[in-house]
Amino acid sequence: MTSEIDRAIDAVWRIESARLIAGLARIVRDVGLAEELAQDALVAALEQWPDSGIPEKPGAWLMGTAKHRAIDLLRRRKRLELKYEEMGHELLGAQHEIDERQFDAAIDDEPGDDLLRLIFTACHPVLSTEARVALTLRLLGGLTTDEIARAFLVSEPAVAQRIVRAKRALAEAHVPFEVPGGAELAARLSSVLDVIYLVFNEGYAATAGDDWLRPALCEDALRLGRILAELTPREPEVHGLVALMELQASRSRARVDRSGDPILLLDQDRGRWDQLLIRRGLAALGRAEQLGGTLGPFALQAAIAACHARAHTAAETDWARIAALYHALAQLTPSPVVELNRAVALSMAVGPAVGLELVDSLTSEPSLENYQYLPSVRGDLLAKLDRFDEARLEFERAATLTRNARQRKLLLDRAAACAREAAPARSS
Repeated sequence: MTSEIDRAIDAVWRIESARLIAGLARIVRDVGLAEELAQDALVAALEQWPDSGIPEKPGAWLMGTAKHRAIDLLRRRKRLELKYEEMGHELLGAQHEIDERQFDAAIDDEPGDDLLRLIFTACHPVLSTEARVALTLRLLGGLTTDEIARAFLVSEPAVAQRIVRAKRALAEAHVPFEVPGGAELAARLSSVLDVIYLVFNEGYAATAGDDWLRPALCEDALRLGRILAELTPREPEVHGLVALMELQASRSRARVDRSGDPILLLDQDRGRWDQLLIRRGLAALGRAEQLGGTLGPFALQAAIAACHARAHTAAETDWARIAALYHALAQLTPSPVVELNRAVALSMAVGPAVGLELVDSLTSEPSLENYQYLPSVRGDLLAKLDRFDEARLEFERAATLTRNARQRKLLLDRAAACAREAAPARSS
């Protein structure tokens, strides 16, 4: 029974922790302290619920417990302030008492706004990207340091240190617990979206380790994106990001075989794609488009993903439209990686020789020097042109650049296939 209650408490924590921390942070004006108070409430639940049973409204129970601890803390602070003030002049203690009813009203007011403030605080530019990711997963995803460490294949002490330093940096920089306004909102929103997509991408195609997919990270990122979309319904890029993640996540079941090895997009069984996620993704893309204006980077990538989602077979894919969308993306956010993806689309729309020409123009790009997808794409195009010896070398080079065991195996298998294809040509 205890293990069942522990699992139930864990589930409640995952659902309620972000709102709990957000509500407390607005009152105590300190994210680190808010998390400590929330953790105290969790400890109380672990101590009391096995005997008393899980409350009918567990979230409200946690909030009430954390609230009382926060009130006690603020009262202690006020008493300390009084002592200092009484050194200079006499004050009535009643003037400095915490009004619990006001506290109740404050902490229960606008939970959506509190979550939005927490998202913007956790993703503040004063923090490094790694710190933003760790703090976001901790505060908004409800993940433990061990879970974050395992997800990103770093040590637990390293993650714990990042989180501690991040909370200290926010306190030292006196970062306000608020949603920024004006021009700062757009800049900060971009940072928030980048962090959420970084979390999703690590789950969708793990950069290192033995697994190609980490579904839990995709689910955490999707949950954060959906929350953000509810809180900012007039921001097209938020809907664009949600659309992109929904559409990409729809392929998850078809992206690996029974042994966990990757299956390339064109080889996937589209009957295994999740139609509910596709419908949700297309609806989110529709909302982004209906809001008007030029589509942003995430919405454009979602439009590309939609081309794949709408094609019942690989042969039906509208590669010309995908190439045009990548061209638009390159105009908006110039990047060698975008150009590499455009090369793939052009090779499918026009022919591998055209794609290879664009890929070859990227081989001297410093930022792609250790990017495994450059030799991988080049190898694929060379193989389509029956230049198997060259293709084999490209796949072997790509295999040396990846830190993911599943991807390395796929690349070496493709290199071996090229070697087999090249052998008859050499012997003839």
